Amino acid sequence: MRVTAVSFVWLKYVTCVSAKIVVAKTKKENKMAFKLSKRSLARLDGVNDKMVKVVTTAIGLSKIDFGVICGLRTIEEQRELVAKGASKTMKSKHIEGNAVDLMAYIGSRASWELDLYDDIADAMKIAADEHDVQIRWGAAWHIPDLREWDSSMQDAMNEYIDLRRGQGRRPFIDGPHFELM
Repeated sequence: MRVTAVSFVWLKYVTCVSAKIVVAKTKKENKMAFKLSKRSLARLDGVNDKMVKVVTTAIGLSKIDFGVICGLRTIEEQRELVAKGASKTMKSKHIEGNAVDLMAYIGSRASWELDLYDDIADAMKIAADEHDVQIRWGAAWHIPDLREWDSSMQDAMNEYIDLRRGQGRRPFIDGPHFELM
């Protein structure tokens, strides 16, 4: 089968519509959508309005509860994180208010289990598409715009890991991190 520009656009449209239908169905089945806490909303102060819209939409779409653990950072805060090894760069998008770190919750327990973050990333992708916002996820650094990825975020992360290993390099996975591009 020859793929033409029209068939590619149609396939992308069908994939996008299918993903939205699945989320809509999930949202209806999940009678209680998650909401951000007052503390999470406060942590969005100073964050770019586009990212705020994506995060506040994604929480209602997500099948995993999450909160905001970091938004805007000062240069001093970033310097401390780099010194401790908790961050790799002084060029963090957090300093500009163009990034957030999210924490997954199972009930009231915070969790670092990576599989939860690809589910959150799926919701962030759909929210980014809804608001026409280009975002990148810290577990799939090779994809500058999640909206363009036609599969699950788990697949995106696995492709990134394979790519880095194929280059003889260790993958840097930052599952809680999302940034504007």
